Amino acid sequence: MWTKRKPRSGERKSEQRVSTYRSWWSWVEGLLFAIGLALLAAFVAARIDSYLGSRAALREFYAGSSSANAASPAPDSGSVTTMPELTRPAVDPNNWDRHRWQEYLQSAGDPSGKPIAVLRIAKLSLEVPVLEGTDDRTLNRGAGRIAGTAHPGEAGNIGIAAHRDGFFRKLKDVHVGDPIELVSLNETDTYIVDRIQIVTPDDVQVLEPRGIPSLTLVTCYPFYFIGEAPQRYIVTASLRERQGGSANTHADAGLESDSSRSVAFHNGRHS
Repeated sequence: MWTKRKPRSGERKSEQRVSTYRSWWSWVEGLLFAIGLALLAAFVAARIDSYLGSRAALREFYAGSSSANAASPAPDSGSVTTMPELTRPAVDPNNWDRHRWQEYLQSAGDPSGKPIAVLRIAKLSLEVPVLEGTDDRTLNRGAGRIAGTAHPGEAGNIGIAAHRDGFFRKLKDVHVGDPIELVSLNETDTYIVDRIQIVTPDDVQVLEPRGIPSLTLVTCYPFYFIGEAPQRYIVTASLRERQGGSANTHADAGLESDSSRSVAFHNGRHS
C-alpha cells in the first residue's frame, strides 16, 4: 500500500533554502527593473532638458546679434550685413562623461555671463557658446576664452578652453585642414587647423601670438583619463577668411598677465 513519506530534516532545510533563494532573486529582479525604469526616465528627462534648456546661451547670443544687426546702419552699397543662418543642433551627450552632463544640465539655465561668440566645427557637429573665463561654472555652460589671449575679431591668438569630457571631447576627431568658424556679433571668422599637438600643462607658449590671426583650442588629454589629466591637447588654426567687421585690438588685450594664461591652462579641472 502506498503511503506518503515524511520529508527528512535535511530535505526540509534544502527546500527552505531554495524557497529563500527564489524569494531573494525575485526581490533583486524587482529592484533591477525599478532601477532600469528610473534610469530610462532620467535619460528621457535629460534629453528633454537638453532640447529646452541647453541652447539658452546660444539663443541669447543670437538674440543679441539680431539686435545689433537691426541697429547697425546699412553700408553705402545699400546692402545690410546680417548674421548667417546657423544650424542649431541639440547638444549630444553621447560622448560626454555622465557627471559632466549632469553639471551641464544644472548650469544650463544660469543667467550669468553672456556669450561673446559661437564656436562651430561643422565636420564634428559641434556648436558651442564661447563665454569669458575658464572657471567651472563657465565651462559647464560652454567653452571659455582664456584670460590673457586675444578677443574674437583681434589679430592675435584667441585661446579657448572646454572640458575634454564635455564639448571638446569631439576634438579627438579633428584633423589638420579642417575648418573652424568663430562667429561674433559682427563677423564670422573661418580658421583652418594647421597643427595638433600634445603638451604639458606648463607649456603656455602655445597661447602666444603667432604673427598671424590664430585660434587655439585647449582641452585636457588623454580624453578618457580618469582623474586630473596629465597633458593638454592643443588644436591650432590660422585665419583663412573674415566676413564682416574688421580686425581690431582691445586696449587691454596685452595687459592681462601671463600668469592668468598659466593658471587657466595648467588647472586640469578647467579644460
